[in-house]
Amino acid sequence: MNDAVLLTLNATSHDLGGFRVHRVLPSRPRTMVGPFIFFDQMGPAQLAVGGGIDVRPHPHINLATVTYLFAGAIEHRDSIGSHVVIAPGAVNLMTAGTGIVHSERSPAAERAAGPALSGIQTWLALPERDEEMAPAFEQRVPDALPVIAAHGAQARIIMGTLWGETAPTTTYAHTIYADIALDAGARVPIDPEADERALYVAYGEAELDGVPLSPQTLYVLRPGISATLTSTHGGRAMLCGGEAFATPRHVWWNFVSSSAERIEAAKAAWKAGAFPKVPGDEAEFIPIPEVPLTRSH
Repeated sequence: MNDAVLLTLNATSHDLGGFRVHRVLPSRPRTMVGPFIFFDQMGPAQLAVGGGIDVRPHPHINLATVTYLFAGAIEHRDSIGSHVVIAPGAVNLMTAGTGIVHSERSPAAERAAGPALSGIQTWLALPERDEEMAPAFEQRVPDALPVIAAHGAQARIIMGTLWGETAPTTTYAHTIYADIALDAGARVPIDPEADERALYVAYGEAELDGVPLSPQTLYVLRPGISATLTSTHGGRAMLCGGEAFATPRHVWWNFVSSSAERIEAAKAAWKAGAFPKVPGDEAEFIPIPEVPLTRSH
C-alpha cells in the first residue's frame, strides 16, 4: 500500500475496431480529478494498410477536449471550421462551450502505410461561468510547449505549470497536465501543487515512493502529499489534475454539464439535427446511443 495514493482506478478496455482504448475516467468510484472528467488511452496500435480510424461527426457541450499523441496522426475537423492534423507532441484543445461537432479520422497519407495510433484523449469540465462560452479551438505545436529535462526525465508541459515552466495552452480552471518520459534511473518529485492530482503510466514501468505502478491505471494522490516517481528501466507517465470543483458534473455520452436539464436539451438537439455541420465532413454522423458507454454514476 502506498501512503501517497488515495484511490486506484483500473481501466475498462473497449475494442473500437483495430485498436483498443483504456478508460479510467469517469468511473464508479470517481468522476473527476481536478477538471479532468474523461481519460482515455488510445492504443498503441498499428492499423491495417489502407485502414485507419474514422470517428464520424459527433457533438459536445460544456467541456473542452484535449488530444495528445505519442505516435500516429489524426485529422481533426469541427463545426467552427477548424481543420488540422494532430501530430505527436502537439496539444489540441477544442472547447465545446454552447456546442460543437467534430470528426477524427486518419489522414490519407497515413493510411497508405498502415497508420500507427498511440496517445491520450481527455475531457476537461468547464467552470460554470464558462460552460456556455462560444466554441473555440487551438493547437499548440510541440516546439511551443516547454520541455524540462531534469531528474532523469523529460517532461513536456501540456497545460498549466510544472517545475517553474508554464505551457501557453489555454486553461479555464487551474489545471496541470504533463507528459513525463522517464529514463532508466529517473527520480522525479511530485509536489503538492494542485488540489487534486493523479498519475497514469501509459507504458513501461514506474514506482511511486518505491511501490510499483501498473500501466493503464489511474492513481489519485492524496491532497497535500509530496512523493517521488521513479523508474528502473524507463517508462512514460502522465500527471494530471488541478482545482477541485465545488459542484458535480453530469456525464452522458459526449455531453458534460453542471445541469442535467442542459444534457437533456443537447440530446434532443442532436436527435433533431439542430447542431451545426462539420465543413468537409457533412455526410456522416454518429447517432445518439440508447445506453452510452460514458456516463456518470
